[in-house]
Amino acid sequence: MFFYDNLVMQTPISTLKGLSSLATKHVLLALAKQYQTDTGTQVNVETIGGVDAARRVAESGTSGEAIDLIFLGSDAIDKLIAAGHVQQGSRVDWVKSTVAVAVRTGAPKVDITNEASVKAAVVAAPSISYSTGPSGVYLAKLFERWGIADAVNAKLVQAPPGVPVGSLVASDKVALGFQQMSELLGMEGLDVLGNLPEAIACITTFSSGIPSSCRPAASQAARGLQTFLASSQTESAKKKYGMYWL
Repeated sequence: MFFYDNLVMQTPISTLKGLSSLATKHVLLALAKQYQTDTGTQVNVETIGGVDAARRVAESGTSGEAIDLIFLGSDAIDKLIAAGHVQQGSRVDWVKSTVAVAVRTGAPKVDITNEASVKAAVVAAPSISYSTGPSGVYLAKLFERWGIADAVNAKLVQAPPGVPVGSLVASDKVALGFQQMSELLGMEGLDVLGNLPEAIACITTFSSGIPSSCRPAASQAARGLQTFLASSQTESAKKKYGMYWL
């Protein structure tokens, strides 16, 4: 077991290349800067839609692209491991995130205090949007359980890969948006109503993994970054960006 206090001496200086989904963009940027200051290891993380990030990793074995770390929801990491695109035993869970609800600034603030009120808000909304990531899968199943899936699909505005749901809400293209709290915080033109109530809360675990295309010289530094991201020293930064330490 590595301890972060020893990583400054143990981690070789290099540059890491990573891919991440939008949900962890801001907290990763902040923590990457901290890690670089502490260890001298430069971390360059490209943030794109989660589906595209997983595809890039899957194709890296044939495309020749070297990717040292991938940051996605735990389910997506597990699928990449099962397919041989991410190294066995390299998954490290590092942060949790909740799904929140938002409306455009100035729009009526709908009630989301309990499951019944959220369902009523979804039924009443002229349009809704949610991401294609883990939260979107969860919400689709929730709407099926409520028996309103067909009605929701008829008014669903799907955010293109890499486009935040919040931006569709802020531009008045969507009346009600569901997305990771970390992606909604700080976005102009939005009123964030809060997280989904406890009875239907959606909490996503985000993990890192080392792709099979990771450069051999970068593997030690990649593991060092994984250890740091999962450490208690990152707790305050995660809270700042609406996320939670494990």
